[in-house]
Amino acid sequence: MKTKPSPLDLSPLSVKDLLCTSLLTPGDIERIFATARALKTGRTLHTELMRHKCLALIFEKDSLRTRFTFEIGMQELGGTAVFLDHRDARLGSRESVRDVAKSLERWVHGIVARTYKHKAIEELAQHAGIPVINGLSDFLHPCQSLCDFFTLTEKWDSLRGRTLCYVGDGNNTCHALIHTATKLGTNIRVCSPEGYEPDAQVVEQARLVARQTGAEVTILHDPKAASEGVDAIYTDAWASMGQEDEIEERNAIFADYRVDEAVMARAKPGAFFMHCLPAHRGSEVTQEVMDGPQCIAYDIAENRLHVQKALLALLIR
Repeated sequence: MKTKPSPLDLSPLSVKDLLCTSLLTPGDIERIFATARALKTGRTLHTELMRHKCLALIFEKDSLRTRFTFEIGMQELGGTAVFLDHRDARLGSRESVRDVAKSLERWVHGIVARTYKHKAIEELAQHAGIPVINGLSDFLHPCQSLCDFFTLTEKWDSLRGRTLCYVGDGNNTCHALIHTATKLGTNIRVCSPEGYEPDAQVVEQARLVARQTGAEVTILHDPKAASEGVDAIYTDAWASMGQEDEIEERNAIFADYRVDEAVMARAKPGAFFMHCLPAHRGSEVTQEVMDGPQCIAYDIAENRLHVQKALLALLIR
């Protein structure tokens, strides 16, 4: 007998687009997680949700996880995806972002954009009458942080009162983690070298949210103090895409911010190690930690598929 798909609550979120998790309500995030959980449990079900729907993928940067999971996710929901490679001609260089948006809205039902400038994604969303999903910009990586915290819901009974420590560059991934953590009531410590802290406006905005959710946002410079007694430790590449010419300089500046077994030992027993990938063993993380039992980076990578399928199901009409 054919299994009937479990019911899904696909009523609209409070936003048209996913540009930043700061624009989501805590209820929106819980809905995304509940939908991802249902789609993961019934992966061979719900194959008609995106029937006759098409997704445009506009990528200025290389991608493994973001591209594969959105393409596979769209296929598993019964739709199709079209990839537009903009690595040689950035969005807005050949024609205006407005014209790209107004054209695509006539052909497809949603857009995922992975860009250098965050402004390009904001312009796409402003001019497109269809949902736009931020697949990564130089300022934010919201899909990643949603997958990070969804994975933690599978590991912990509750996110509230837990503490996540991010060690490294205050980059796009860090900004998204700060926004998402505070929305969900999770404490977050960010430990970076002086001059490489997260954007001050992001921190200020998150602290306003944290007052309502009971979370704390702490900015530190000492990895030993930052990792003391935390529930999970997260790191990312010291040089993001577009900063390749800074790698040698950053390697020297961030040398004391490598997550190794000594850093993990300062966390709570059984604390998780998290990384958005790609990882550089010997740079931001040692091989022993990356390939050790505390690492949940590949669980997070797996969940990129399920959380992003949830985003597609909840945003695209």
